[in-house]
Amino acid sequence: MQVMRADELGMCFGVRDALAALAQVDDPAAVTIHGELVHNPEVLGWLHRRGFPQSPEHARAVPATPFVMVTAHGISERERQRLQQAGKQLLDTTCPLVKKAHAAAQQLQQDGRRVVVLGKPGHVEVRGLVEDLREPLVLAGLADVVTWPDARLGVVAQTTTPVDLVERLLAAIRAANPHADVAYVDTVCAPTKARIQALERLLPQVDALVVVGGRDSNNTRQLVARGEAAGVRTCHVAHVRELDAVWFAGVKVVGLTAGTSTLPRTVDEVHGFLLRLAAAGAGAADGDGDGGCGGQRDGAGERRPA
Repeated sequence: MQVMRADELGMCFGVRDALAALAQVDDPAAVTIHGELVHNPEVLGWLHRRGFPQSPEHARAVPATPFVMVTAHGISERERQRLQQAGKQLLDTTCPLVKKAHAAAQQLQQDGRRVVVLGKPGHVEVRGLVEDLREPLVLAGLADVVTWPDARLGVVAQTTTPVDLVERLLAAIRAANPHADVAYVDTVCAPTKARIQALERLLPQVDALVVVGGRDSNNTRQLVARGEAAGVRTCHVAHVRELDAVWFAGVKVVGLTAGTSTLPRTVDEVHGFLLRLAAAGAGAADGDGDGGCGGQRDGAGERRPA
């Protein structure tokens, strides 16, 4: 079995910088993380062990700690003011590319446009975008596109939205609203684009794919969906302990990619597992590989992020 690793995969700089900021905190008990820092169980486990209080993503109660960390997903200006008026000091780790999306949405609104956000309704990043807007529209798919009465529309996207989905939605919006002046600002982040493009280059070369990342991670799920849509047998795992050698029976070439909140160490552990499997000749074994990819667990605890 041959193992091919995507040339762009894994953690983006926004998540990396947020973790670096947390690593510098001397008193974790004094800092509440406002929602999930990242949709990654290993990172969340590390934060819990260090003693950081974490408020649910939809919580309205003001945290009891003097400091509140704004996650890489960002929050609305309205929520920021609510926390500050309650006397909280903010540690802001909002990804710069999420800030760019906020600024774009605000500028479109100031230009007299009704803002349309392409993304997952209820997602923490989308919620932060729309809370500062007047009558925003959130579109998850083509079924959400209708004709609106507005003469001027402004479109932005959740930063992890696939580019091809953005293009299809934008075309559908314009087709359904020929009377409207539709302005679009590209807010899909470069790391997301790079990982999707790298996967597209990888898929024609493999007959199986392993995607590493949290199951609540939007961009990780998009990578999984692309593998499946291409007809490539796809295994989604959060960490190496979920891999099962039986699943790889009969596989000749396996590809590896990972979402933008996946730790480098986690990717390397999965890569190492695949290389050892390839060295043992397991992929060439007879069988149809239907054993599933989540059967192997060693009970080990989570690790601190690298």
